[in-house]
Amino acid sequence: MLKFPKQSYDHLINHFYSIILILLIIIFGISIPAFQRTPFHLFNHLSFIHGLAFYLLAISILMFYFLNKPRTVYLLDFACFKPSPVLRVPFATAAEHGRIILASQPKSIAFQVKIFERSGLGEETCLPHPLHYLPPNPNMMDARDESHLVIFSAMDSLFRQTGLDPKDIDILIVNCSLFSPTPSISAMVVNKYKMRSNVKSFNLSGMGCSAGLISIDFAKNLLQVHPEAYAVVISTEIITPNSYMGKERSMLLPNCLFRMGGAAILLTNKRSQRKHAKYSLLHVIRTHKGSDEKSYRCVTQEEDKEGHVGIALNLDLMVIAANSLKANISTIGPLVLPLSEQLLFVFNLMGRKFLKLDLKPYIPDFKKAFDHFCIHAGGRAVIDELQKNLRLSPEHVEASRMALHRFGNTSSSSLWYELGYIEAKGRMKKGDRAWQIGFGSGFKCNSAVWKCNRDIEATKNGGAWDDCIHRYPVYEPDVVKL
Repeated sequence: MLKFPKQSYDHLINHFYSIILILLIIIFGISIPAFQRTPFHLFNHLSFIHGLAFYLLAISILMFYFLNKPRTVYLLDFACFKPSPVLRVPFATAAEHGRIILASQPKSIAFQVKIFERSGLGEETCLPHPLHYLPPNPNMMDARDESHLVIFSAMDSLFRQTGLDPKDIDILIVNCSLFSPTPSISAMVVNKYKMRSNVKSFNLSGMGCSAGLISIDFAKNLLQVHPEAYAVVISTEIITPNSYMGKERSMLLPNCLFRMGGAAILLTNKRSQRKHAKYSLLHVIRTHKGSDEKSYRCVTQEEDKEGHVGIALNLDLMVIAANSLKANISTIGPLVLPLSEQLLFVFNLMGRKFLKLDLKPYIPDFKKAFDHFCIHAGGRAVIDELQKNLRLSPEHVEASRMALHRFGNTSSSSLWYELGYIEAKGRMKKGDRAWQIGFGSGFKCNSAVWKCNRDIEATKNGGAWDDCIHRYPVYEPDVVKL
């Protein structure tokens, strides 16, 4: 019964300015006969100087507007690393390795098996070679080998897809949270592809799973001051040196979820590339809750009592993530939500705060602002919580669940596997808006909004989903018994 009035309200509010403009045009048209009797000769006393001054003022205002207008940032293409099948880690293999490595810790073994059963990961996720050995024996050389494999594979695919010469790259940004060698990973990329000596390269570390969108924001800001430039962003996490070998439960969880992955993204501010670009970047919103002690310490790299280094996850992680998302939403909402949703939110807030009405807090319908959602595939619990809080349908979170199932938690690059899934399914159409949401240590919640510039065909170009997209989506039981 309420559906038609609600739709009418939405259309009225969202097209308010258009309706007013149409009414003004109609009124102006009706009034034309009256204007014909107006004594326009009264304005003849205005001199040529006055007219010229007015003309120059108008030109100056227009020039100021266009010179200060932010440059549009375009995403030309991106490529995700596709691991070899020989690196896959089925549940049986992972469980067996856990039983051997933690032979004297039956409770830790049972905990890992329980996590595997409820993780949402599939049988084809991959780990680097050193972690397949018994016992694992990772070292610096192995970590470099993994970074070469992941990053160079993604970059080769990106250059093949775009036809761009590495020497054309003006800006290079690499984010890898836990592996930070010297020379840096960005220097490694410059050396491999023999980039120009004046390329502006940056290497971000220690910024967690949300660092990918931090890199996008960094590139966007650099492209505002460097005209006619190309920027490449590389997002990855190197797993080899960061596998935890101890028995603390809070530090065993990342072993069960994190897998190999990486993505390379090509951005530009060249207007000539607009027709070739896949997306335009509309917004990047960053929320940092590091001033709060609990938020700051909820994800930390530390040593256990026996000296084993690992990532410790706090029990309050989901609550902290929800609070960070709420703060991020409060910033991005006014930028993307239709006016109808903003008014409903304000009326609800006023009713609860000032009129003391017993109302539930109104959660804006973000499905009216976005067509696609890419939620960081940090784990099934993260996706479940966001689906519930944002009232999303199973199809809206399908890309996140399937990326987690096929590739696991690939840290900052997971958002690009999800966007790749949507493209591989042929669902991305011109005008669609995609919302990427990333979470990371610190604690940070970052989000980016992209607008699709053209229909993207589901063509096979050697992408990460090419050989398996026909099998997805797959059914995911709540528990996979091992």
